[in-house]
Amino acid sequence: MLSDDPAALVRKLTELRIEHRDLDDAIARLRADPGCDELQLTRMKKRKLKLKDMIAWLESRLIPDLDA
Repeated sequence: MLSDDPAALVRKLTELRIEHRDLDDAIARLRADPGCDELQLTRMKKRKLKLKDMIAWLESRLIPDLDA
C-alpha cells in the first residue's frame, strides 16, 4: 500500500494523472473510428473512472485534516 510520505503520494498522483490523460486520448481516438470495439471502449471508460477516483483519494490524503 502507499505510505504517508507526501513525496511518494505526489509521485503516484503524477503517474495516475498521466495515465488518465493518456487514456482520455486513447478513448477519443477510438471513438473517432466508426468500427470501434464497444467493449474495449467501455472497459477504457471504466478504467478512466477508476483512475479519477484514485486521483481524488490521493489528493484528499495530501490535504491535512483540519478539525474545526
